[in-house]
Amino acid sequence: MPAHWTALGLAERRPRAPSPARHPVGAESRAAAALALFGVRGRGQSLTRVLEQKRLASQAPAERALTQEMVYGSLRNLPRLEALVARLLNHPVKPADKDLESLILIGLYQLVAMDTPDHAAVAATVEASRLIGKPDKAALVNALLRRFLRERETLLADVDREPAVRWLFPEWLLDRLRENWPQEWEQIVRTSNARAPMSLRVNRTRTDRRSYLGTLAAAGITARPIPGCEMGLTLDQPRATHELPGFEAGLVSVQDGGAQLAADLLDARPGQRVLDACAAPGGKTAGILERAENRLDLLAIDNAPARLKSIRETLARLGLSAEVALGDAAEPRGSWSAKPFDRILLDVPCSATGVIRRHPDIKWLRRDSDIPALCALQDRILDAAWPLLAPGGRLLYATCSLIADENQHRIAAFLERHPDARECPIAVPGSRALSHGIQLLPRDGANDGFYFALIERPAS
Repeated sequence: MPAHWTALGLAERRPRAPSPARHPVGAESRAAAALALFGVRGRGQSLTRVLEQKRLASQAPAERALTQEMVYGSLRNLPRLEALVARLLNHPVKPADKDLESLILIGLYQLVAMDTPDHAAVAATVEASRLIGKPDKAALVNALLRRFLRERETLLADVDREPAVRWLFPEWLLDRLRENWPQEWEQIVRTSNARAPMSLRVNRTRTDRRSYLGTLAAAGITARPIPGCEMGLTLDQPRATHELPGFEAGLVSVQDGGAQLAADLLDARPGQRVLDACAAPGGKTAGILERAENRLDLLAIDNAPARLKSIRETLARLGLSAEVALGDAAEPRGSWSAKPFDRILLDVPCSATGVIRRHPDIKWLRRDSDIPALCALQDRILDAAWPLLAPGGRLLYATCSLIADENQHRIAAFLERHPDARECPIAVPGSRALSHGIQLLPRDGANDGFYFALIERPAS
C-alpha cells in the first residue's frame, strides 16, 4: 500500500493491489487525487499539508502534475461538482464513504473540465476505487460516471442555475467581499476562481533580470517582467521548478509579484538589524536579504519548529545568510528580543482570502467565525512587536487578506492604542489607497491580493 494512504488513515483497509499491468493509465493519480481531496473535505486539513503527506515528490513529474490538476480543479469547482453528485446519487453518501465521494468528484471534474478522453477518465477512476480500498464500489462509480455522460447537458444546465454554483464561493465570503469591495467583488471572485500565474524573483546577488530572461529564452521558456517589481518575472506558461534553469543553483525563486513588494516597502539598508516575524517558508526573508545584497543582521523567526527547516533550506539554496530561530511574534521572549530592530516585517497570520486561486481549499476550510480570532491575534502581534522597533525604525504590516477587519481596521486600532506611532504614506502602481495602507487586489495574469501598511517610530 502506498505510504500516503497510511498517512491519511486508510491503511486499515489494506486492499490487495492488482499487478501494475492491470492498472489503466492514471489510476494511481486518480486515487492520490481522491485521497488528497478527502483530506481537505473529510478531515479539514489544508491542501498543502495533505499534498505533503501524500509524498507527491515521489511521483513522476507527469503523474504529480495530473494529480495536482485534478485536486486543485476540483476544489475550485467544488459546489458545481457536489451539486452533480447530489443529482446522480439516490441517497447521500455515508460518512464511511466520504473518500469514495471524493473520488466521484475527481471523476466528474475530469469529464467536465479536462481534455482526458471520456472512456479513459472513467476506466482510470473506476480502477482507482479499488486502489483506495473500495473494490465493492467500482460498479457504482462506473454507473454514476456513465450516467453523467449520457445526461451531461441536462445535468449541467440544472446545477448551473444554483447561486452557489454560479460563484463557486461560500456565501459568508461573498457577503464580506460585497461589503468591502462593492464595485470590485465580482472581478475578485472571477479572478480567485481562475488558475494563478507563475511568477519568479530573480536573485540579484547571483544574476540580473535581463540575463535571466536570456537564460529562460535559451531553454525555450518565455516570460515577461512584472511592472513595479525590479527583479520579478511572470512565466507565460507555468513550469515545474526542476525545469527552471539555475533554480537549484539559487538563481531564481518562485514568488508572486505582490509578495515581492514586501522587501521594497520595508526598504532594509545594508548593516541594519532586521526582524522577519512569522517568516516561514522564507520567501520574503530571502527577498529582503537579496535586496540588501545579503548585508543585513537579519533574524527570521517562526513559532513552529517544523517550519524553520523550510527557511533554512530556502536561504541555503540562494546562498543567503540569516539567523533562524524559534520564536513567537505575539510573545517575544529570550535573547532574540533583547535588542531593538531597525526594520520589522510582520507578515501576520490571516484569512488568506487574497491567495485563494493558489490555495482553493481556503474557500472551504475558512469560516466567518475565524475572523475575530485572527484579528485578535493580529492585534497581539502588532502590540508585541512595537516595543522591539528602534527609534527611527519602520515596521511593515502585511497580510494576504482582502478583508478590511484584518487590514486597515487593524492599523486604525493600532494607531489609536499607540499615539507614538506614525503611519508612512506608501504608493504602489495598481494598488488601492485605503484609509490606512494600500490594497492590491488579485488580477488576471498578475499579482495576488495583498495588504501593506508602513508604521514608523519617530527618532525623537
